[in-house]
Amino acid sequence: MPSEPRVRDLHQKSLVIDSHNDAIVAHIRRGNVSLADENATNPEQHNGTIAYLRGPVPPEEAAIGIQLNIPKMRQGGIDAAFFAVDVTRAWKNHLAYALDAFGWFNTEVQANADDICIARKADDIREAKAQGKLAAVLAIENSEAVERSLNILHSLYLLGVRSIGLTHNPNTWASTGNSESDMGGGLTRFGIDLVQEMNRIGMLVDVSHISERGFWDVLDISERPVIASHSNCETLCRHPRNLTNEQLKALAANGGVVGITFVPGFITVDGWTKTPPFAQLINHFAYAIDIAGIEHVGIGSDFDGGGDLLKAASDFPKITAELSARGYSDEDIQKVLGGNHLRVFEEACG
Repeated sequence: MPSEPRVRDLHQKSLVIDSHNDAIVAHIRRGNVSLADENATNPEQHNGTIAYLRGPVPPEEAAIGIQLNIPKMRQGGIDAAFFAVDVTRAWKNHLAYALDAFGWFNTEVQANADDICIARKADDIREAKAQGKLAAVLAIENSEAVERSLNILHSLYLLGVRSIGLTHNPNTWASTGNSESDMGGGLTRFGIDLVQEMNRIGMLVDVSHISERGFWDVLDISERPVIASHSNCETLCRHPRNLTNEQLKALAANGGVVGITFVPGFITVDGWTKTPPFAQLINHFAYAIDIAGIEHVGIGSDFDGGGDLLKAASDFPKITAELSARGYSDEDIQKVLGGNHLRVFEEACG
């Protein structure tokens, strides 16, 4: 069993990246909670689309608290995170919802500029690490936010968005979602155009939530590596959100990365009603490594969006400790912690 100081040193010197969280909307729906202090709220601050359409979180959810913010990222040694905005529930208001979220987030980043910055390319993440800052990658979950317009895609790119998930569970203009995989649908003509344009301008295509046919369509046409930002292994937990062995191998052949997620229902089949043991989460890491290879596995927590197996971002070192205990080398652990995500981000976005 590796010593605690050794694991702590390994974790601190590693570049640690989390490829998916829902923290922006979670902060807004809790009264515009500060990124720097979860006890500081400002309900009237930029009280816009999200606050109006979604309202506050239920009291029982609010009592759980924020899973990811600046202090908890620092406590957990997380250097960079993909801050995603899931626009699925904003029917007919998808773009406004995304812009409202990023407007609020940009204000928070400016207010905490000594601690966090927006990363538009891989060197921004490296530079932030060197300066002792955190890096935030802007991401969208569900391509309905582009409103079927490549012109809007370009505008989102200029805003700083560098990753887009083509679907959530339902179908979109781009593709069939995973909740309708049994219908056999995949990418639409617009979806093909969208993937190709994202490749061209330098945005990371996210295939978490897409139907299996859509997944294969993306892999057929994408000329850059893609990411499954928060998905697990279907062999260990049968669920349409998880990836089959064939998908894991194809993602590796594409040069992409799967971000193993902390959502209990994607870890064990009874995870929706019974909390899985932490070891079972690590089993998904180990299995994905066996099938896809060590260069194609990372971490995609889904904090503040269902990734509840770990209590908060401050618990990230537990992953390093368990991977080390299972005999993975320091070099391989550093790839999983963030090296693989950095590589795919650089190859897709520069």
